[in-house]
Amino acid sequence: MKDITIVLPSLDPDEKLNMVVQGLLSVGFSDIVIVNDGSDAAHMAPFEEAAKHPEVTVLTHETNRGKGRALKTAFSYIVENRKECLGVVTVDGDNQHTAKDIKACAEKMVETGGVVFGCRNFDLPNVPKHNRMGNKITSMVLRIFCGIKLSDTQTGLRAIPAKYLELMTTVRGERFEYETEMIFALKRDRIPFHEVTIETVYIEENKSTHFHPVRDSFRIYGIILSFMFSSAASCVIDYLIFTILVFFLEDKVTRWKRLLFAVLPARAVSSLFNFTLNRKAVFRSEAPMKQTMLRYYTLCVIQTALSYGGVFLLSTLLDAGSALEVWLKVIVDIVLFMISFRVQQRWVFR
Repeated sequence: MKDITIVLPSLDPDEKLNMVVQGLLSVGFSDIVIVNDGSDAAHMAPFEEAAKHPEVTVLTHETNRGKGRALKTAFSYIVENRKECLGVVTVDGDNQHTAKDIKACAEKMVETGGVVFGCRNFDLPNVPKHNRMGNKITSMVLRIFCGIKLSDTQTGLRAIPAKYLELMTTVRGERFEYETEMIFALKRDRIPFHEVTIETVYIEENKSTHFHPVRDSFRIYGIILSFMFSSAASCVIDYLIFTILVFFLEDKVTRWKRLLFAVLPARAVSSLFNFTLNRKAVFRSEAPMKQTMLRYYTLCVIQTALSYGGVFLLSTLLDAGSALEVWLKVIVDIVLFMISFRVQQRWVFR
């Protein structure tokens, strides 16, 4: 434990901060970096008390800059000043992580060489309902849309080997969204990660947290929400053109021609809009334009064929008219939307 650095971001702490410090010292940790993230004058005493220990270093932000920035400040400091450090363990200062669990995560990191998440059990009766629901939804969303299997996506207990710290300083996000962006970074750079089951502790219904449910949830789900907006906007363009053409051609050509002449122009216009928005605003890809465009339109051709084939098959089976064909396209494209996100994230705009 003497070669592991504890990182502890804190905003307006109470006496629990030093309970955490004492617990860490008791299990053998001897290097603790606390980041005072712009706490007010009334909450300076816990930092002053912690700084009395020679094992503790206190870094200070003059104003509140967010948990993500506090973590990055500590990581940068450790990269510069702890050359022999094997890795870090990030810990919350509200005493909800036990010293035993913190040590277990550090040991697992040293054993595996990968990032380790201390994961809580949200099925226990002492877990507040909003925490249980929030974590389960986030875990489900990341698994479906991103292929990331992690049972506790919002845990603050994370062990990170020293070789990944410089990368962690470049991850996007300044506040709570940083912890989710970190998970995306692990996936993107194929960094192995593991779980350690930890004790599930909630003190006073987690009242001491600075997590804002609405504001910070929007930050956390930013990439998924922006993809949904991009898809929705493209969808409106696609359906406007498709609907106009399918009704215009209803009595003029056979079913297969009507659907084909409606789907192709609609998808051509909407796909160009979608490609531009996804590349620049959603995935912020730095890959060459030609490469991403070739991959995108390969996916687009396949998706268009599946969309056409799915609608044609269902409309034939149901002997559908134009109005029902529009609704059948909605069903088919919702399924394709979920598949498309994964393919774009992992291949097109990787």
